[in-house]
Amino acid sequence: MDLVELIEEKYFLGQEFLTWLWFKSEERGGTVLVPGHGDIILVFEKHILLESGEGDSHEKLICRGLQSELKEARTGLTMGKKVEQARLHLVKGDYEYHLTLRGSMLDFSSVKPPKSMDADESNDPEAVAGRMLDRIGLYEELIRIINELFRVFLVVRTGTEWESEVAAIRTWIHKAA
Repeated sequence: MDLVELIEEKYFLGQEFLTWLWFKSEERGGTVLVPGHGDIILVFEKHILLESGEGDSHEKLICRGLQSELKEARTGLTMGKKVEQARLHLVKGDYEYHLTLRGSMLDFSSVKPPKSMDADESNDPEAVAGRMLDRIGLYEELIRIINELFRVFLVVRTGTEWESEVAAIRTWIHKAA
């Protein structure tokens, strides 16, 4: 099996992950427990892309609006569409991120990291290097958090509690749609 076939075969996992993440974020009022990181605030906001079908029958549904107006996206879930992309607001401690996460490849776009804690705005080479390292550290922290969330999802997904989790997700979808 080549890489493209493998990606196509496992495409659904990222979409399931985004749906599960959305459910988990609303289950505790926007807070998700991340082992090793504690509670983080995770809110789906303003933009969700849902997809269904393949080839000529491929459909996309873009839902935009305030979080409370994402009922259309949940209605799409009841119709069998899958979350492919979502705009997220993630807060861990003093750090606040905004990003778009795509399910199929679990890649980020439009990442707005927290402001650097380094107040030195000079053009001194050491200050510039310090700001760059600080920014790299913020991106690495975001990657660690998303990786840990995905790891937790995979543990649940491959474990015995997945059936009850799916039932809870279905109830959540239908209750809000």
